[in-house]
Amino acid sequence: MSRPNEHEPLVLGLETSCDETGVGLVRGSTLLADAVASSVEAHARFGGVVPEVASRAHLEAMVPTIDRACADAGVRLRDVDAVAVTSGPGLAGALLVGVAAAKALALGLGVPLYGVNHLGAHVAVDVLEHGPLPDPTMGLLVSGGHSNLLLVEDVTSDIRSLGATIDDAAGEAFDKVARVLGLPFPGGPHVDRAAREGGQVVIDFPRGLTSGRDMERHRFDFSFSGLKTAVARWVQAREQSGEPVPVADVAASFQEAVVDVLTRKALLACREHGVADLLIGGGVAANSRLRALAQERCEAAGVRLRVPRPALCTDNGAMVAALGSHLVLAGREPSPLDLSADSSLPVEQVSG
Repeated sequence: MSRPNEHEPLVLGLETSCDETGVGLVRGSTLLADAVASSVEAHARFGGVVPEVASRAHLEAMVPTIDRACADAGVRLRDVDAVAVTSGPGLAGALLVGVAAAKALALGLGVPLYGVNHLGAHVAVDVLEHGPLPDPTMGLLVSGGHSNLLLVEDVTSDIRSLGATIDDAAGEAFDKVARVLGLPFPGGPHVDRAAREGGQVVIDFPRGLTSGRDMERHRFDFSFSGLKTAVARWVQAREQSGEPVPVADVAASFQEAVVDVLTRKALLACREHGVADLLIGGGVAANSRLRALAQERCEAAGVRLRVPRPALCTDNGAMVAALGSHLVLAGREPSPLDLSADSSLPVEQVSG
């Protein structure tokens, strides 16, 4: 980690798009603090995130998490030069908590406010670990709510969507398959762990949107709903026949189908757009098999791979502060104090 330059702006970032209350402090391109309060245990018994529960958890966690971030960074709130907040996409109620808090802080501290795009923040966070982003960079963002291929010319102003999921996101499919296999929520880490004991190609599950006709119409799009259904039917057939379900083999075969499509399409996008750098972000980027297969295929294709450490892949305040810092340093206009939360904010709109 580089040493902070005291003359660079100190940016406070707030992230409340889903079930993590994230608060980050970044000076320039140096991470000073990354405090996260998760409400995942409150959602586990429901098998998924409950928006009202998430919103209430953000309200309760906001001030303590800000205090913890400031203590970790050794700074005071009055030292902050700008406040950045995720204004979309995400759960509407959860976003509103963060946006309201950010407005209050910006107004009370007399500093500019920057509403930022959640997906753009997942791209920007890698700068904190691996330095400036090459222009252009191909971004593969995979999480519970998003599976996107992004062509990033400038993280502060020029991000273009090449493709996205047309149904379930990759992380959502992990959660649903985990439930079918009797694994806990959130499913991603548990499927990953179970898969290490299984065979990757024991069961030939389908690869969505990879046939000839699909590649013509949805070249860089993703679909995981059919895969999820195929797994559920396979498990149901075993159960009905009285045979045991090989959880590890099912988990490994399912996981391989997901990461095969993700990496195959990402490398195709790099080749067709002449991009030599691939960045993978989002919660599913913490998956060990995705990291390994991406590294293997990138090396074979002559593409440089960038993946943040797992703690920076999941939702966090550091990524919001990182993008906010980029916006400040690039001289971008701050957001107005009537900034609104937008649950369907398009990725092309980097800031609010």
